[in-house]
Amino acid sequence: MGLLWWQHEPMATRDRKPTTRRRDRHAFEDRRLQAAELFQQGIHQAEVARRLGVSRQTASRWHQRWQAGGTDGLRSAGPPGRTPNLSVAQLDTVEQALLQGAKAHGFDTDLWTLGRIAEVIWRTTGVRHHPAHVWKLLRHQLGWSLQRPARRAQERDEQAIRQWVARDWPRIKKTPGAARPSSASSTSPAFR
Repeated sequence: MGLLWWQHEPMATRDRKPTTRRRDRHAFEDRRLQAAELFQQGIHQAEVARRLGVSRQTASRWHQRWQAGGTDGLRSAGPPGRTPNLSVAQLDTVEQALLQGAKAHGFDTDLWTLGRIAEVIWRTTGVRHHPAHVWKLLRHQLGWSLQRPARRAQERDEQAIRQWVARDWPRIKKTPGAARPSSASSTSPAFR
């Protein structure tokens, strides 16, 4: 099996923008639940905003949600964005298929491309993904990273290369000081 175009690699834990704090859904929910406790104690919205470090408008929105749905009205609705098209079991199936290699799925070479991976995802799960989206799935959900194969000619002759480097390269290579340094300055001794 040749080099994979994509290969599993542990995901990095650093933020992309080190100067900004990542949005933490759980921390936001904790703050809203603290607000619910304060509302239950009869504390005014302005005081809740001051204690929790939020704007009065935010405290007012939370108060309206708390009045309408109680503490549950302030709980998180879950992660933002669309529901993923592939379940965890389907992702495992896709990963196992990719680990078998591209040739095992009828491709000429063992090199994975995004188009080929999209095709395998469709064949194994019945879910279509645009090739431009496949890299997000590989990187963020499977933890794989891009691997570029080494480019070497198949007819490469290592012995001929060693002989050329030993015999011809020293003759061709320019040595420092072999040529006189040139200068465009009229005050330079090399110019006179």
